[in-house]
Amino acid sequence: MRLYPASSEETLRARNLLTDWAGEGLLTQAQYQRLEQETVSELRTTNIFLRLTLFLFALIGVGAAAALFFRVFLVGSSDQTIGIFLLIYAAVCYAAAEVAVSQARLYRYGIEEALAVCSVGFLCAGMQAALFSGRPYSPKPTGVEFLVPLAGAVFSLWIWRRFGLWYAFLAAMVFALFMPGYWTSSYSAQHVIVALLYAIGLICVTALRSHHHFDYVENDYSLVEALLWLGIYLAINLQLSSFDLRVLWWGGRTRSASEFARSFYWTTWVLIWCLPPVILARGVRQKDRFVISVGAIVGILTFVSNKPYLGWPRHSWDPMLLGILLTGIALLIRRWLARGSGGIRGGFTAARLSRKDKQWMNAGSAVLGLVTPQPITPSPQTRSAEFRFGGGASGGGGAGSDF
Repeated sequence: MRLYPASSEETLRARNLLTDWAGEGLLTQAQYQRLEQETVSELRTTNIFLRLTLFLFALIGVGAAAALFFRVFLVGSSDQTIGIFLLIYAAVCYAAAEVAVSQARLYRYGIEEALAVCSVGFLCAGMQAALFSGRPYSPKPTGVEFLVPLAGAVFSLWIWRRFGLWYAFLAAMVFALFMPGYWTSSYSAQHVIVALLYAIGLICVTALRSHHHFDYVENDYSLVEALLWLGIYLAINLQLSSFDLRVLWWGGRTRSASEFARSFYWTTWVLIWCLPPVILARGVRQKDRFVISVGAIVGILTFVSNKPYLGWPRHSWDPMLLGILLTGIALLIRRWLARGSGGIRGGFTAARLSRKDKQWMNAGSAVLGLVTPQPITPSPQTRSAEFRFGGGASGGGGAGSDF
């Protein structure tokens, strides 16, 4: 089912590990050169910056080509005709993505990723225009319109399995978020259905992951499992419903706690306190950094949403107290790990073993610098034109007080 040969992806994984080990000084230059010759892959890769650039350019190119085609040949056509051509365009984009991988051997190159993403977008837009033309796309229980997000979810899962793109799985989770709105108007039922869909996905991913220990797809399953854990938590935390994507995209009001049954409301409050320890225990047992990170994130979200759940007033010093608490916990864990034999306890250490962490921190710092709305350097202050120095006296030369 995977489009790339397993041997090629395993070779790329080994090559990346060699680069990391050589950068940390774990391998000599002679060892690195000898092992590098044994890990040559036929797949064509590029760095993350060029990958993003090619992805953006390919996305713009495909969109512009489709817009030009519709502008020249389909002006004034019916919605059904436009929908059929969108479906054809989706098939063309997917076929081009398959050819780009099978013939050009592109791997995380940006171009094949943009083609695959466009195929999903054209599929959903084509189904909406061809099957449900004249009706706005909104999550209301009106019949079979759930087929559009269902098709998007299924095809996104196929893209994930075929190309190994983790964000395709995230797209499938987003599509699944919209389906319960077509089945029921009960907000409680919608939350339960979304959580159940994610739980079913988690069971399937866990079963598949058990057959892939220490191979090239383990990291993919690790990230997907972390996303599913996070999705389950967000589905049951009712205080985070103000971030509902459907409200943000289609407008409307956010749901208040009074719209949920009292028993359901307090059950979710118990669950948001029970879920973080379960996720952390799962991550520690598997030594999975992604799952551990999600466990820490949902633990922080539980602390943040506890007061709104209980109806307690918030104070300006709450973030400061939370920061002090998290800092203290981090220092205690770090000190506890450092006191172990060789600074290691149960396979965990607080020492940095890889340069990847530093690279991610540098990249994050660069991104934060780009998105900062205001520069750190203060802007020069302008002096009022009406202000004049005066009132002093000069010792000679005929100078007056207005000098």
